[in-house]
Amino acid sequence: MSADALDGAVDEIVQELPRRKFSGKRLILFIVLPILVLGGGGAALFMSGLLDSLLGGGEEEVVEEGAEPADGHAVEGPGYFYDLPVMTVNLDTGERRQSFLSLSISLELDSFADADAIQQVLPRIIDNFQIYLRELRLEDLRGSAGLYRLREELLRRVVHAAGTGHVRDVLFREMLVQ
Repeated sequence: MSADALDGAVDEIVQELPRRKFSGKRLILFIVLPILVLGGGGAALFMSGLLDSLLGGGEEEVVEEGAEPADGHAVEGPGYFYDLPVMTVNLDTGERRQSFLSLSISLELDSFADADAIQQVLPRIIDNFQIYLRELRLEDLRGSAGLYRLREELLRRVVHAAGTGHVRDVLFREMLVQ
């Protein structure tokens, strides 16, 4: 028998064999079920916190309350609040009609000692705020995203004026647009 005849005979035998399909039950049993079990186990490890300890990410620096960390900043916790004077500015409307913004702002400082540093540069802080606020339009203040951008911009300006390490946050006590 030649090689071509042998190949033809093998092809005929293969074609005569019944084809077996991968049934739905076997697909679920051998492929989907192990994926679900592994995924559920991984999620359980992640949620329980065991995955962090296994990967070595569970080590945190413990700082006693009242102690200062190595970077010189105060420990997280309640800070000291410094109230700025009420500011009233006219907004840029582009029309003859005037709109005014009245703001009451508190600065969250790291400690009471930082209030002296803020007091020294208070005229610069108010000037920076006034210049920025006068350029705002009513559309800039709409929605929570507008207020978030305003807070971030004011924080950036006060940190620039006062130096880093003094101011944690800018808090709105009152805001009125007329």
